[in-house]
Amino acid sequence: MFTRLLIGLDGSPQADAALEQAVVLGQRFDAALLVVHVHEAGGGVDGAMLGRARERVAAARLKVEVVEREGDAALVLAELAKDVDAALVGRRGATRSAESLGATVAALIRVSERCVIVCGGTPSPMRVCAAAFDGRETSRRALDLCGRFASIVGSTVHVIHAAADQEAGRAVVGEAEAALSLLGVPFVTHVEPGKPGEVVAAVVRRTRCDALFAGAHVPHGGERPSVVVSHAEEILRHTDIPVVIQP
Repeated sequence: MFTRLLIGLDGSPQADAALEQAVVLGQRFDAALLVVHVHEAGGGVDGAMLGRARERVAAARLKVEVVEREGDAALVLAELAKDVDAALVGRRGATRSAESLGATVAALIRVSERCVIVCGGTPSPMRVCAAAFDGRETSRRALDLCGRFASIVGSTVHVIHAAADQEAGRAVVGEAEAALSLLGVPFVTHVEPGKPGEVVAAVVRRTRCDALFAGAHVPHGGERPSVVVSHAEEILRHTDIPVVIQP
């Protein structure tokens, strides 16, 4: 399901962690890796960094292509990601501040047509899967991706939904239960009160999930672009495991 992966590299420890996460996934799916460095106009190319990345991937016995581009990092990565199955990027950490994700990561999530895997501070085996489910279209697509991924790694899917009204919440996750049943994937549902990010983080800690799937919030009429992925970004700010954001 992941045969070609893109990694955005900028020399930071977080980007290095994303490269290591890509190696983990690459070895599992025998995927080819596209390592991309985007610099501003007039900026120099860090040949040593790209060389180290090439050597690291080659040492893992995976196919690798290294590319450098000039321009806006989020837009360039989103364009190159059209030819891959997923784009992997690092993030600054799990904090509540709006700046915690980094401008490039937040922008990439908003514009990418492919799923974006926002990696944690350290590589994860991604063997215990959770899905943040709210019933929206992108959430349903994220659940389907999670179910297919879980069937490969042999994981139970923990479906997480934040709702103050338990009855209403159960009605929402009922759709997720039906979809996973059709896929033949074992699951456990968690409907708990609170903000989505806090609820997801609490369940992830309790269940020791090491991979999370969530949908990007597609705007409806009247919604501002600045809040397109507020739900996904809130979840990202409360976790430090790989989060697969499905557009």
